[in-house]
Amino acid sequence: MDVGRALLCCVAVLAAGSTAAAESCRGHVYLTLDTGNMSRAEEIAGILRKHDVRATFFLANEKTPRGDGALDAGWVDYWKARVAEGHAFGTHTLRHGRLLGDGKDGVVVYRPQFVSQIGQTLMLTPEQFCAELVAVDENFQKATGRKLDPLWRAPGGKLTANALAAAQSCGYAHVRWAPAGFLGDELPSDQYPNQKLLAQALRDLRDGDVLMAHLGIWSRQDPFAPMLDPLIAGLKQRGLCFRTLREHPGYRAQPPVARELGTNAK
Repeated sequence: MDVGRALLCCVAVLAAGSTAAAESCRGHVYLTLDTGNMSRAEEIAGILRKHDVRATFFLANEKTPRGDGALDAGWVDYWKARVAEGHAFGTHTLRHGRLLGDGKDGVVVYRPQFVSQIGQTLMLTPEQFCAELVAVDENFQKATGRKLDPLWRAPGGKLTANALAAAQSCGYAHVRWAPAGFLGDELPSDQYPNQKLLAQALRDLRDGDVLMAHLGIWSRQDPFAPMLDPLIAGLKQRGLCFRTLREHPGYRAQPPVARELGTNAK
């Protein structure tokens, strides 16, 4: 066999393998991970590597057991490693604030949980709310050299019309999760034990669902993070493949946020 025919043969084999891999997916699910307290961050990263799964991380500067914040210098290497692995990243608001309502002229009623002005109720203009989202983007870019994907998630998933409009004006699409995709890792473990949550997720998740968990939760006594291992394995056995939100039909058309460092709204 000459070299040309050998190359054609190899290409055909590779193409066939790719086609077979594509056909083995009976559907797709989208695992998203909010920062939480980061106590299970390394464990979860290891599970994702084990199963060769890419997830979408939503970042806020939440307090960690180390006494720092999830976007502080001590976590730079962690985020750089996730970037190298090919995950996607969105903003979860810098101070992980609760959206309490809307005011006049686009004002968002916001209560920070972390960083500065903790517990105060702030009246943010659309520009100030954008700055709350963009600050995560800027910190992430400085730390990793990569911009966030044009995605955001309101803490607790609680959204207001003004917050949604403000975020859209500065280039971010909001991401919720499917009802079955709520993995329950923030619920009391005595009432919602891990095996119950795992069985429920394996039973109810379907093609197209967005899943949501955290990189650590203060209040849960029995961490859910280890359950991601059998959950991913079980969903793959059902023929469900994992994708990032960059590949989700509802978000992949979102253009990158056209922004350079130092241009966040004030």
